[in-house]
Amino acid sequence: MKLKPPSPGEVLDRVRETEVWKSMFRPGSIFRRGYKDTSRDRALATMNNVLYHLHPVKMKRHGLKLTYTFCLGGLSFFLFVLLTVTGIFLMFFYRPMADLGGATAYGDMQSIRTSVFFGDLVRNLHRWGAHLMVFSVTLHMARVFYTGAYKPPREFNWVVGVILLFLTLGLSFTGYLLPWDQLAIWAITVGSNMARATPVLGHEGPGSQLLALGDVKMVHAGSDARFALLGGRFVGEGALLRFYVLHCVGIPLVAGILMAIHFWRVRKDGGISGPL
Repeated sequence: MKLKPPSPGEVLDRVRETEVWKSMFRPGSIFRRGYKDTSRDRALATMNNVLYHLHPVKMKRHGLKLTYTFCLGGLSFFLFVLLTVTGIFLMFFYRPMADLGGATAYGDMQSIRTSVFFGDLVRNLHRWGAHLMVFSVTLHMARVFYTGAYKPPREFNWVVGVILLFLTLGLSFTGYLLPWDQLAIWAITVGSNMARATPVLGHEGPGSQLLALGDVKMVHAGSDARFALLGGRFVGEGALLRFYVLHCVGIPLVAGILMAIHFWRVRKDGGISGPL
């Protein structure tokens, strides 16, 4: 007796019954077995979809007006995605080394601009996208403040947005050193010198004398906030490596998590806030 091979439909049904398939697709998904185009299944597909938080079922009339938000939040997120994509491209050709057998980060940057296919285009997209992101996030925060969108129950999301603004400035600051040219080195030197005046943690800042054991100061030029930022007393290879890690991994990771919370709270707090 010959066994009849299963039909493609039967094979697909068996795959849909596996735990791996069920773990990837939630109930109500069109990829789950037994899906029927009914009101109940459509509601399940909507409520179990992550896009539910990005595109709600109902929108307030004022939220559809371009002149209320100017799409500044969405534009800021788009620029973050653009910077992530172009930044990953640049990472393939960049080494955060001040001197590696005669090769330097500055040399890699010049190589990207002159030898890598579309390298100069991607590098300029990354550079100008960073400037635009700082501009758009700042305008977004101003718009939220001007329209009173920080008021209850949105005060927590306002704090998250302020943190995201500072993280955006941190991304711009840490990325400024990576070309490793004279402009970058001296600009970061001036910028990091302000960390010496950090309250308590800066050796020239107010309250630094509070962290002392007898006559021994715990906060000095070799252990203050500036030293921790640069990995040394001066802008050198240690600073370049730390800024590279912060710019490519540390700050984007924190910003990505906070953006997910930010978008989620916008929807859970009632969508786009109403005008004053």
